[in-house]
Amino acid sequence: MRAEQRHLRRHEALSAARWVAALALAVLSACGGISIRPDPLLPKPLLVPLPAAVGLVLPNELRNYQHKETRWGVDWQITLGPGHVHMLHDVFNDSFQHVTEFNDLAAARAAPGLKALFEPLIDQYSFVTERDTGGRYFAATIRYRINLYTPQGEKYDTLTLTGYGSALAKGMSNGAPLQQATLAAMRDAAAKFLVQFPSQPAGAQLARDEALQIAPAATAADNSLIEAVPIEEPETDSTAPAAGSAPAGPATVAPVPGVPAKSL
Repeated sequence: MRAEQRHLRRHEALSAARWVAALALAVLSACGGISIRPDPLLPKPLLVPLPAAVGLVLPNELRNYQHKETRWGVDWQITLGPGHVHMLHDVFNDSFQHVTEFNDLAAARAAPGLKALFEPLIDQYSFVTERDTGGRYFAATIRYRINLYTPQGEKYDTLTLTGYGSALAKGMSNGAPLQQATLAAMRDAAAKFLVQFPSQPAGAQLARDEALQIAPAATAADNSLIEAVPIEEPETDSTAPAAGSAPAGPATVAPVPGVPAKSL
C-alpha cells in the first residue's frame, strides 16, 4: 500500500512539473519571447602563462554572434558575442604573457613581434528547455573552432572545442536557467583550453617562445581536438545529457561524452 502511495505521489509531482512548465511557456509566449545575454566571470586560474607574445583576432562574426530560435511557440534570442569577447580576453591573457587584440587577420598579420595568431569562432550553439526534458532541466552546448596562424598569417592548425552546461528548471523562470546553462558551457570551454592547450604541439612550441612556422614539406594539418569531461554546475542533475545539435524544433538530447583520445 505504501509503495502504491509513493508511486502515486511521484506521478502527481511529475504531472505538476509538466503543467507548470507548459504554463510558463504559455506566459512567456504571450510576453513576446525571451532574450538572454550571458557574460561569464572566470576565476583566476593557477597556471603559469606561456612566455610567447600572441595576437588574438576577434572578428565581427564572433563579436556580433546571436542565436535566434522558436521553440515550443516561444521566441528565444541568445546574444553570445559580447560575453565571448570578455571571456576570450580573460582566457588568453591568463594563457600568455603578452596578448594583443585585433579586429581582423590583416591587422594582426601586420603587427611585429608576435609568435602566433589565434582566431576563435563559434561554430554552433544549441540548447534544450524544460519542455524537452519533462520539466527537469535546461542544457546548452557551444561548439568552437579556433584557427591558429603563423605570425605571417599562414594557416597552421585548427583547434575544435565544445563546452557543455546544464541547470535545473525552477518554476516559471524568465530564462535564468538557460542563462546559467550557457554560462556553464562557456566556463567549461574556457577551462578545457586553459588546461589542455599547453599540451598541444603548438602549445609546446609557444612554451619555448618560438614562433609558429609552416615546414616546407608540411601538408595541411588535421584538426586538433581539445576535449574533456564537462564541468558540473552546483544543483545540476548529474545524469542530465547535453543539448542536441539540431537547432530547429524540439531538440534531441545526446549523452555527455567521456574523455576521448586526442586527434592531432
